[in-house]
Amino acid sequence: MLFDDSYKTIVEPAESVFKDRGSKFIGFAFPLKSESQAKDIISLLRLEHTKARHFCWALRLTTDRSVFRLNDDGEPSGTAGRPILNCLLSADITNVLIVVVRYFGGTLLGVPGLINAYKTAAQDAIKNAEIVEKTVNDIYRLKFDYLQMNEVMKIIKDDDLQIGNQNFDNDCSLEITVRKSQLNQVLNRLDKVASLTYEYLGSQ
Repeated sequence: MLFDDSYKTIVEPAESVFKDRGSKFIGFAFPLKSESQAKDIISLLRLEHTKARHFCWALRLTTDRSVFRLNDDGEPSGTAGRPILNCLLSADITNVLIVVVRYFGGTLLGVPGLINAYKTAAQDAIKNAEIVEKTVNDIYRLKFDYLQMNEVMKIIKDDDLQIGNQNFDNDCSLEITVRKSQLNQVLNRLDKVASLTYEYLGSQ
């Protein structure tokens, strides 16, 4: 296989709490589909935690380790967003947002103290989450003549493909989900089916 077509992510939100010298750091890990969803989550946390001083976060949305977003939200640069991101990277999870909400306790923690607090809150939130492995899949819509039905269904069964929306009339259409590593093999077989056409609909 030339490229990795699987990734690890979390199933559902998880939380943690870390305290240091009066300050409270609440870690939240959320499964994530888009950056706009991250903005909504952070806005909701701000509404829930009106007395908190900082909402620091980091997110990853692809398997590419160089693609990420982070925010120190008023903490000294590099003391919050970066340690949170490093926890995402070391756990090797993506499609995840981690927000650490800080209630200030009146005592300054200094740079090492902040880095440790944000890192620990993020790490513990990840530990409390259920991590699963998912595959990177492409979705295609197939169009074919009813007479080709058996041929198409044989390919779907042989390659264990998932079927989505389907419409069987004289002209049939069918959506299939194909794992990235299987894609060339599946498309090669579909190319051999007379009068069948397909179009790429996106990835999931």
